[in-house]
Amino acid sequence: MFDAQTQARLEEEAAQILSRYPTGHERSALLPLLHLVQSVDGYVSADGITFCAEQLDITRAEVSAVATFYTQYKRHPNGDFNVGVCTNALCAVMGGDQIYEALEGHLGVGHDETTADGKITLERLECNAACDYAPVVMVNWEFFDNQTPESAIALVDDITAGKDVQPTRGPHKVRTFKEISHLLAGFEDGLVDEGPSAGEASLRGLNIAQQHEWAAPVQAAPDATGDDAPPHAGEHGSSADRPAVTPEDKGGNGQ
Repeated sequence: MFDAQTQARLEEEAAQILSRYPTGHERSALLPLLHLVQSVDGYVSADGITFCAEQLDITRAEVSAVATFYTQYKRHPNGDFNVGVCTNALCAVMGGDQIYEALEGHLGVGHDETTADGKITLERLECNAACDYAPVVMVNWEFFDNQTPESAIALVDDITAGKDVQPTRGPHKVRTFKEISHLLAGFEDGLVDEGPSAGEASLRGLNIAQQHEWAAPVQAAPDATGDDAPPHAGEHGSSADRPAVTPEDKGGNGQ
């Protein structure tokens, strides 16, 4: 069981979470509640499952069914820093498999295993949703872009040495797994505007569109006719009427 002070804090914060949902739909709060209890133990413990069940008046089995479905919820103690290496299609082609294998050998742990000092849990991820910066490593869900085996090893060595590590995009340093779990429960840490949020590769298409003054067609009313109707394919003003993208648009190297 949680100690009295922790229990009181959890109940207070759980009440704040439940207040975000309409009456009769409180069980939709289960996802943030799982992050909340994970912020205490560093994983979804048996006590955490019981707490969620009691708050929502559902069974422990129903809580467990959700906790075991999503990979962000850990069912055994996690390291202070969850190091996830994307090995899905594009990242794999760009070197993700080599990065994972290098970290596996360097740390001496495999997928979902934690180093003896409790600092790092290594994870093979299916997708980090950052293909424009492949290969990507995430530490507690913060992005480290364009990684190599050497840079990834240097990253985990800094974590092991207790040094702050700064993601490519996001806050100036990565918070611990427990702190990030509390953030994912819906409690802001005040760092949302710290550091860059999007890089040049992500904004390339937007910048090209702005340079050419392209805009998405405006949806006309269903009965629009004449000049108010959107252009048909091939007509002036349609997407087919736009000039072709040049090598300069792509960065000058034709890629």
